[in-house]
Amino acid sequence: MTAPRTNPSLAQNRLGRDGFEVSTLGFGGWALGGQWGVQNDSESISALEKAIESGVNFIDTAPGYGDGRSEHVIADVLGNVPTQTRETIHVATKTPPSAGPWPPSPYCRWQDRYSAAYIRSNVEERLRNLRTDCLDLLQLHTWTRAWNDDPQPLLVLQKLREEGKIRKIGICTPEQDQNCVVQLMRDGLVDVVQVIFNLFEQEPAAQLFPVAEETGTGVIVRVSLDEGGLTGKYAADHEFPADDFRSTYFGGDRMHRTAERVAEIAADLEELGLSDDYSLADAAIKFSQSHSAVSTVIVGMRNPEQVAKNVAADGLPDFTPEVLQRLRRHQWLRGVWYGGK
Repeated sequence: MTAPRTNPSLAQNRLGRDGFEVSTLGFGGWALGGQWGVQNDSESISALEKAIESGVNFIDTAPGYGDGRSEHVIADVLGNVPTQTRETIHVATKTPPSAGPWPPSPYCRWQDRYSAAYIRSNVEERLRNLRTDCLDLLQLHTWTRAWNDDPQPLLVLQKLREEGKIRKIGICTPEQDQNCVVQLMRDGLVDVVQVIFNLFEQEPAAQLFPVAEETGTGVIVRVSLDEGGLTGKYAADHEFPADDFRSTYFGGDRMHRTAERVAEIAADLEELGLSDDYSLADAAIKFSQSHSAVSTVIVGMRNPEQVAKNVAADGLPDFTPEVLQRLRRHQWLRGVWYGGK
């Protein structure tokens, strides 16, 4: 394993009003855990090293990504990075709720899913896995609006921040109710929110993003490529292996319907004269980066080749307002994609 060096030319934004600087393209660590099909740790290491060398300084992971495997791989790589470089790299991880329905139902009690003792124990595990004394960003991996008026789990995180265990507090929005974090932002209970925003899912632009800007809340965008659907790589009849979570995500006729809509996006890029310069994946990433509230867009990268392509996409010119207006027509009100049609 060689020591990665950073390329300072990759653009950066501040993650919230008083946050640290993060690259506009972030490294998504889910595939490193093995749930996107077979993944070799050596290839994961090569991908992460390539990302760091390219100037990516923000990495997102979670304990659920291979039962800590992703966190361990990341720690292995960062343990080999020179101190001066390591100080510029920021890692975000998550605490999931304890056993129960995902996302939490309206009837779940925070006492049963995010008790103080459970959160503290889980955070200690995150610190051990990532081999650090302080987490740059700890996100609750999901949430329910039912807890907004008594958000005790977030108060526990505030205490952990005061104790020096974490620097920033965040929440990953539940996909069926992303706006549940609006009240929390206005109440000053979170520093960062992680949301889904892509060519199909554009609801955050209505209220969530404006409130984030109003309150100085950092915004991380995930699922910019719709779990690969927006890359155009998959035909309507494509089937993922059973060990790839996308076999469920694109179950039934979902891949067919996705492919039809992706073809319409490709036609727009062609008509706009952009298809020679922007692949479908490029366009998807640039669209997810387009709102001024967005600090960084995390993209899954399984190998150095994917890193190179995504870094190149990040460096392409931003879309004009006219192009964005055209692409916004691809918003797809498809309900809760994870839980049904």
